[in-house]
Amino acid sequence: MAKLAKPPGQRLVKRMSTRTKGLIVAPLGLLIFSVGLWVLSEAAFIKHSGAPFRQWFLWVIYSLILVNGGMLLFGQAVRYRVQLDYRRFVRRELKKREHDWRRMLQKRKASPKGEA
Repeated sequence: MAKLAKPPGQRLVKRMSTRTKGLIVAPLGLLIFSVGLWVLSEAAFIKHSGAPFRQWFLWVIYSLILVNGGMLLFGQAVRYRVQLDYRRFVRRELKKREHDWRRMLQKRKASPKGEA
């Protein structure tokens, strides 16, 4: 069986940096969350205007899908941000340890062998 090619969008997302993904996903998640809340308010209006159960119930289900989807996307953006912060922390710590290690080696080289 032939191997299917990946969709071009999937390759594009895979090549994006974590920062770019976070900058795209965070506002998108907030936008979808906000639209979900707006749809929920519309569902409440439809219910109170006397519409049949099925109509406003489907609007409520649609709004819950949007709200939860928006929260999931924003949560993913938070995850990307945590990854960035953790990488930055690790790099700083490694750089600090390397600097301390070099300083310690220079002190050893500078001190005479007889002194301890």
